Amino acid sequence: MSLKILTKNQLHRMPDYLNLIKLLKGKGYKYINCQTIADDLNLNREQVKKDIAQVATTSGIPNKGRDINQLIMDIEKVLGYDDIHNAIIIGVGNLGKALLKYQGFQEYGLKIVGAFDKDPNVIGQRINNIRVYDVSTLKDVFKDYNAKIGIICVPKEEAQKIADVLVDSGVLAIWNFSPVSINVTNDSVIVSNTNMAASLAVLSHQLYLNKKKTEEKLENFIVK
Repeated sequence: MSLKILTKNQLHRMPDYLNLIKLLKGKGYKYINCQTIADDLNLNREQVKKDIAQVATTSGIPNKGRDINQLIMDIEKVLGYDDIHNAIIIGVGNLGKALLKYQGFQEYGLKIVGAFDKDPNVIGQRINNIRVYDVSTLKDVFKDYNAKIGIICVPKEEAQKIADVLVDSGVLAIWNFSPVSINVTNDSVIVSNTNMAASLAVLSHQLYLNKKKTEEKLENFIVK
């Protein structure tokens, strides 16, 4: 399969496509077409058609669509879900513990194999059968985990320092949950900053807009 490069928006839509297609497969579907995907996800058909064409390795059958099993494999391959990536977590507070306990990561090609923290009360604990080790040992033992991804869940004051240690240790990608953006000196290291405050701001703003629309409708109704 030739290299498939997706836009950021396409990447955001692909997991939704995949979840829907798997759901329909479970209901007995053998083939799937873009119109069905668009209708179920309330998306534009032409947009879906363009997205699917970007990842599919086979053409659809007229009046049927694409083979559902093949399309699932195509999407999983492009998203990297067919290749399990080992990851370690640094920072085992409430969020870190929740991520360690989450059972669904392997479905998306991620396996958490190690955890680190500096809190003596946390070090030595086992969470989801993963033992928490002292973060001061991270650089010395990093290669033992064969981990490609480092997941940062530490306070913002410590995030950059941990990122630097991960980069020096040879990490290939960083998934940062700390409430601050991090910088890396190695351009080949992939960084994804997950800004939960920004995501919450989007939700809160939408709620605000919906509230205002409701108030305006009520006001217009009373005036009339």
